[in-house]
Amino acid sequence: MEKYIIRGGRRLEGSVQIGGAKNAVLPLMAAALMAPGTSVIHRVPRIMDVETMVQVLAALGAEVAWAGPDALEIFPGLNLGWEAPDALIREMRASIQVLGPLLARLGRVKVFQPGGCAIGPRPIDFHIRGMEALGARQIGEGGCILMEAGKLHGAEIMLDFPSVGATEN
Repeated sequence: MEKYIIRGGRRLEGSVQIGGAKNAVLPLMAAALMAPGTSVIHRVPRIMDVETMVQVLAALGAEVAWAGPDALEIFPGLNLGWEAPDALIREMRASIQVLGPLLARLGRVKVFQPGGCAIGPRPIDFHIRGMEALGARQIGEGGCILMEAGKLHGAEIMLDFPSVGATEN
């Protein structure tokens, strides 16, 4: 393990470039679907999960482009689709993050059960119950989640145990 030993007598100065975090960037990418214009996210790591989310957003109809080595521009456009692509959703757990933004913007959403979780099964019922508490209703059963909502409203949502993903959604 590396370590730094600092002996007094000299001032410690300098700067360190902090990279972006996947778990912060993926929900921001999904949230950009709700914005009326172009969102620019900086310090985006160029990793497989980010590239998969780029493909998910593009398949939904958003314009997504790299604007430099670590900046991503997302424009949802006017013809955003409400059905997330099955094959891409099954690749990555974080793809469930499009559930809330699509429901909020379009009033309906269809997503499949997400995959890609190496630490074992993590059900998404908290996401669904949260959307229902906000006024959405689930209208489909089976291998996909099909939900509709008129006007969503604020609500107090209690989770059985902490869920960062459901809270973000």
